[in-house]
Amino acid sequence: MHPTLLAVSNPGGLIQSVDWVAIAPPLIAALTALAVLLADLFLPERHKKLLGRLTAAGLALALLALLPLTGGHPRATFCAQNVTGATDNAGCSYVADHFALVFQLLALGGALIAALLSLHTVDEEKLPSGEFWFLLLSSATGAALLPASRDLATLVVALEVVSLPSFALVGLRRDGRGGEAALKFFLSSVTATAVMLLGVSFVYAATGSLHLSAIAEGLGQAPGQLKPLAEAGAALTLVGFAFKVAAVPFHFWVPDTYTGAPLPVAGYLSVVGKAAGFAGLALVTSIAFRPYGHTWGLLLAVLAAVTMTAGNVAALRQRSDTAQGAVRLLAWSSVAQAGYLLVPLAAAGYAGSAHPLGATVAYALIYGLVNLGAFGVAALVGRTAPDNRLDDYQGLFARRRWAALALAFFLLCLAGLPPGVVGLFGKVVVFRAAVDAGLGWLAVVMAVNVVIALFYYLQWTAKLFVAPTTEATSGESRVPVSLAATLSLTAVGAVVLSVAPQLVLQVVSGSLF
Repeated sequence: MHPTLLAVSNPGGLIQSVDWVAIAPPLIAALTALAVLLADLFLPERHKKLLGRLTAAGLALALLALLPLTGGHPRATFCAQNVTGATDNAGCSYVADHFALVFQLLALGGALIAALLSLHTVDEEKLPSGEFWFLLLSSATGAALLPASRDLATLVVALEVVSLPSFALVGLRRDGRGGEAALKFFLSSVTATAVMLLGVSFVYAATGSLHLSAIAEGLGQAPGQLKPLAEAGAALTLVGFAFKVAAVPFHFWVPDTYTGAPLPVAGYLSVVGKAAGFAGLALVTSIAFRPYGHTWGLLLAVLAAVTMTAGNVAALRQRSDTAQGAVRLLAWSSVAQAGYLLVPLAAAGYAGSAHPLGATVAYALIYGLVNLGAFGVAALVGRTAPDNRLDDYQGLFARRRWAALALAFFLLCLAGLPPGVVGLFGKVVVFRAAVDAGLGWLAVVMAVNVVIALFYYLQWTAKLFVAPTTEATSGESRVPVSLAATLSLTAVGAVVLSVAPQLVLQVVSGSLF
């Protein structure tokens, strides 16, 4: 345990310690949220644009706070520690290990890109700036806290800190679509949370602990009469996380929520919200429910197969002339991508090894970067074509050459086709995890789904380079600096990773428990 800056004695002879360096990333995001909230009270309306810059600066600082944690051993805090100084990370509620740091990089980096993407959206759509930036930072705080959580209470609280501000972010648009989307998102999420809390209570009753490692020990030693309660609790807890990652059949909220929310918020939910859910799912399955690994591994394998198939088939059915068709296609694509992300988790449980989890982390990083880039181009097109139909992208290369090339590259990465080598690399890593775990049938299902997805990704890509219609060429305007910076950042990142995909493996190496 690293030296601590604060220690508070407990009556039971324990010491509760706080390592401020370990908790710095989510703490900085939380303090920035409070600073934005206070500044909004005193800043005149003409200076409210500074709040967006303060948000971006705070998220960048939170990312920099990850650097001191990258070397050496994991740092644990909020631990039960005896007076002699002996400690065990199994009794800690917050552990900044490599797994947590990689997901914090994804959460805070994704939130920063979403913030840059939102700078012009807040002004153009006349969204309440103070509320918007405060809610975004609050949700990002929960997303950064969740992967380091090591007890069910902290996990549930962090997950709700991610979700509750997201409801309001979706509903900030002053049209009926945003309010309806927020209501559907809220009702379905609250139901999933209630189910999850019921499962957590069952697990606690069966094991007598909320710490993940202690739960694993308790499940392995639970008396026979408590086993049905423990199994029911594990199943209900997994149901709650399945909703958060938009796995079938808990995915129905995704299309309406994404089309009703401001586009940067939809991109944020598709990456940061999903990453938080997957981090929590990986923690509870690979640590707490490890004794039931073979059972939940097979369950997640079936869930992965159904999720990727349902998402791809629904995306395949999107019509070119449907309003918000491009956003709906990205929404269904994100459901399919959730299926791919579930494959390594299923492999880890089925094989009884944490090694395949590195594939989920690698794929999540790749998916997050290119998907935010695709939403960025959708936001650009939506400025002159509010309906955001797929037909509105026809001839985009003739109007905005670099935006069209960037979107084509993002779509090829999502499809797993060269020159989007990083996307192909991610799918190969996931495919290999399934094969190595003995889930050959799941690898076959994944291969079939990759072929299905090729059709709609390539169909959208082809539209970018055909002759534009007269309607599509009208009304082009100057690209805001923040939007151009976002597209450049994501495109350059995707190209660099395609040239050197081994960088992803270097980042995720050691991201196991």
